[in-house]
Amino acid sequence: MIKKTVLAVGAHPDDIEFLYSGTLLLLKQKGWDIHMWNLANGSAGSKTLGPEAIAAKRWEEARASARILGATMHPTLFQDLGIFYDAPSLARVSSLVREIDPSIILTHPPSDYMEDHENTCRLLVTAAIAKGIPNYAVDPPCAAKDGPVALYHAPPLGCRTGLNEPVLPTLFVNIESVVRDKVRMLLAHESQMDWLRQTQTMSSLEEVVLAESRAVGKLSGVFPCAEAFTPHDMRGYCPEDFKPLEEALGGDVYCKSQR
Repeated sequence: MIKKTVLAVGAHPDDIEFLYSGTLLLLKQKGWDIHMWNLANGSAGSKTLGPEAIAAKRWEEARASARILGATMHPTLFQDLGIFYDAPSLARVSSLVREIDPSIILTHPPSDYMEDHENTCRLLVTAAIAKGIPNYAVDPPCAAKDGPVALYHAPPLGCRTGLNEPVLPTLFVNIESVVRDKVRMLLAHESQMDWLRQTQTMSSLEEVVLAESRAVGKLSGVFPCAEAFTPHDMRGYCPEDFKPLEEALGGDVYCKSQR
């Protein structure tokens, strides 16, 4: 029987909401226990507030978003632009992965437009396989867990890498029924809207997330609004037939074959 626990990990506050919150809302409806974790604290996300002030604000906004979903929000570990794939970071990330022992991990893709995202992906990929290795020491200590885990990588926003190469996901989730709650979760990040206005000329988070959801839906060829993922290779993580996201969401999942 599948352990109904999912861990969604983003580099920064609001990454989870942009990339996977619709899928999390659907899993919550199916009785799954949802854990949200931003590795970085948003400390660089303001031109008017200092790092401690903006990080505190971003933490409260992330907690407000998690309350909409009914999820557990875990404390951050790093400053913005301070997520690195190194031994101390991996030991800390692996400890919480063992503690939660999820059946599903949702995270960034290995190729993205910034290295905080890419390093978050690398840390979670290794932490997931280290979850069941007793001889790997984590910080703080936590016993290894043997349960299977499936990783799913969301594409970068716009489905393009930092070199403008297209990313073609293979799994699509129909979020039409929950897209308004996805918007609500994203709008909890009020300070992020200020940052995007100042740095990326975005005028509305709601317009951006709706446009992205429709674009991914069009890419699926099936759903009007969608989120997308590419499953990680199962070797070392779970049996070949372990497909917890597909089984949990049934008809709201469409898989395309890789060519």
